[in-house]
Amino acid sequence: MRVLVVTAVPVERDAVTRAFGGGTGGSGSGTEVSGGDTEVLSLLPGAELHRTGAFDVLAGGVGPAAAAAATAFALASASPAAAPSPYGLVVSAGIGGGFAPAAPLGSLVVASAVVAADLGAETPEGFAPVTALGFGRDRFTPPPALVREVASATGAAAGPVLTVSTVTGTAERAAALRAAHPGALAEAMEGFGVAEAAERAGVPVLELRAVSNAVGPRDRAAWRIGDALAALTEAFGKTAPVLEGWHRHDH
Repeated sequence: MRVLVVTAVPVERDAVTRAFGGGTGGSGSGTEVSGGDTEVLSLLPGAELHRTGAFDVLAGGVGPAAAAAATAFALASASPAAAPSPYGLVVSAGIGGGFAPAAPLGSLVVASAVVAADLGAETPEGFAPVTALGFGRDRFTPPPALVREVASATGAAAGPVLTVSTVTGTAERAAALRAAHPGALAEAMEGFGVAEAAERAGVPVLELRAVSNAVGPRDRAAWRIGDALAALTEAFGKTAPVLEGWHRHDH
């Protein structure tokens, strides 16, 4: 079983591949990257698929639309000619904001639910999710057993992770998200897009985030991006054996 890991930006992708002993640098189809056995394949214009062992890691772009498009393209390209075997799992990975105190800086979060937190409509009574309007869906549920195993292996907290198109920047908005989604641990911008594409391809999804900042007022001086990227690398080092041993029929 191959695993497709989709991040937003190259620095997140490289944090993941470092967990597998892969280096960075190099380009073009079939190029081996120094520092590991990572192969870099051209997938999309301006995007590269970094293949190392059973894992293909792609920086798909920022936001749910870019993430969905990149994930769908990668899944559609997973033919016998393009990959040794079809993908059995898609992982949305990267850094994100954590809801304090449950998800402090540098901690890890694995999604028990991938939730589209701002997909819907504003009404006089407040925000109405897209499902209340009678359309589509606003959440996906990763395999519960896999969530538990990843949480156990990495020490991550398990709970809902929100996908937003506009990152939270005020205490008022953070409070509104907490009220609308009790128990939410983190927010990011790509998980729901990745999950939407995976669902349409019939492939399970997982979301794993390292917390770089607190959800709320934007205080760049307090962000710990380097620490979060290091935590992401460590997390995938511990997660890889779990994912490699997991089978879709496991519950």
